Amino acid sequence: MTRELNCRGQACPAPVLQVRDVLDRERPAAISVLVDNKAARENVCRFLEHRGYQVEVECRGDGFRVTGSASGEECEIMATSEFPGTVRRIMVMVATDRMGHGDDSLGQSLLVNFLKTLKEMGPELWRLVFVNGGVTLTTEGSAAVPILKELAEAGTGILVCGTCLNHFHLLEKKQVGETTNMLDIVTAMQLADSVINV
Repeated sequence: MTRELNCRGQACPAPVLQVRDVLDRERPAAISVLVDNKAARENVCRFLEHRGYQVEVECRGDGFRVTGSASGEECEIMATSEFPGTVRRIMVMVATDRMGHGDDSLGQSLLVNFLKTLKEMGPELWRLVFVNGGVTLTTEGSAAVPILKELAEAGTGILVCGTCLNHFHLLEKKQVGETTNMLDIVTAMQLADSVINV
C-alpha cells in the first residue's frame, strides 16, 4: 500500500521533513508526495533517492506527484564516513554575490577571485553552500560557474538553496550544484569541522 502525503503549499524544508518523518517511523514500500513547486519536487526526489527509493515524477495541474518505491540500501548524502577521520571538512556558506561593502563591481570581482582561490584548500574544502543572493553565482551568465564546475569535478559538494532559486526565479537557470534544502544545509553544518561564512 502506498503512503500518501500532501505537501502542497509548504515551504522548504517542510516537505522533506515530512517525508523523512514518515520514512523514519514507517519505512513504507511506496510513498506518494504531492508538492506544488519545482524546488520541493527536486528536494523530495533527491531525498527519496538517497534513502534507497526508485523515484518517478508526474506533472499535474496543481503541481507534481513524486512517487518513491523501495529499491534497496539506504545511501545518505551526508554520510559521516564520506571522508577518512584525518581529513578536515570545511564548509563555505556563500550568502551574497559580492564580498564586502562599498563598490559593488569590486565586491563581485573579489568574490569570484575568492572562489577561484578556494581550490588551494585541497581536499579539506568539503562543501560550498549557496543561499540568498549567493545562488546567482551558480546560474547561467555568472563568471563563477566555470570555477564552481571545476571545484565540483575535484570533489567539492556544491549545494544550492532551492527556496532561494525559486524566490529569484532562477531554478531553471542553475548551471552547477545540487538543489538543496535547509535540512541538508543544517546537516552539513553539523558534520563540518568548520564553517566559513561569506
